[in-house]
Amino acid sequence: MAEYVTVEQQDRIAVVTLDNPPVNALSARLLEELEAELVRLDADDSTRAIVIRGAGERAFVAGADIKEFPSLRERAAEDGSPRGIQKVGARMDGMQTPIVAAVHGYCLGGGLELAMACDIRVAAEDAQLGQPEIKLGLIPGGGGTQRLPRLVGHGRALLLNLTGDPISGAQAYEWGLVERAVPREVFLDAALEIARTIAERSPHAVGVVKELAAATRGLPLDEGLRREAEAFMRCLRSDDGAEGVAAFVEKREPQWTGK
Repeated sequence: MAEYVTVEQQDRIAVVTLDNPPVNALSARLLEELEAELVRLDADDSTRAIVIRGAGERAFVAGADIKEFPSLRERAAEDGSPRGIQKVGARMDGMQTPIVAAVHGYCLGGGLELAMACDIRVAAEDAQLGQPEIKLGLIPGGGGTQRLPRLVGHGRALLLNLTGDPISGAQAYEWGLVERAVPREVFLDAALEIARTIAERSPHAVGVVKELAAATRGLPLDEGLRREAEAFMRCLRSDDGAEGVAAFVEKREPQWTGK
């Protein structure tokens, strides 16, 4: 039975809550549980979207569990395979089911790296987002030097990574680090609203958009456009594509099968 991760089903939405008081630090055990739950939910056809949130009033996730850092020196992977937050992030990148992060309070270090691995981020305006590893004489190790510049640009990423100082949810929205910033009292409602909207779309097309976005992120434009055209034809030939076109012509709501 999971100790740090709980899942609540709300119709076609799975709300995943990280609960490791007082600030939901990402321990190795929590990450293992989270990965297992994400794998299970991605295989569940009844789950159309996932929202990840942190329990309590203080934090989404205030970082990795620093108490475990000394042991990491003994367990460092010699084969170079991803571990910890990077491993979970890679799993999230390959999922068909979209993931929305609902961020409040502290979202620091590994917490921000986890949020950046989600597809969409909603933050409370007063949330605190940052990469403070430099203050420990370390660097981000779960994607902070790689995902962050892809979202906010080279200079802004360096500012966060080199100073270790956080920015507010409102500023994170201005920088493009989060897709929506809202008053704290409605941050979860805003994330759920986005998840419900996605859940109403074709699961097949949603999965193709996710797959295409991940696969073409670093490709030249012409190659990305070629793959987009191929993916469009896949959707057009799919059951959901046929149903969507028919429903539009017949002026009715589509009945998606995800095929």
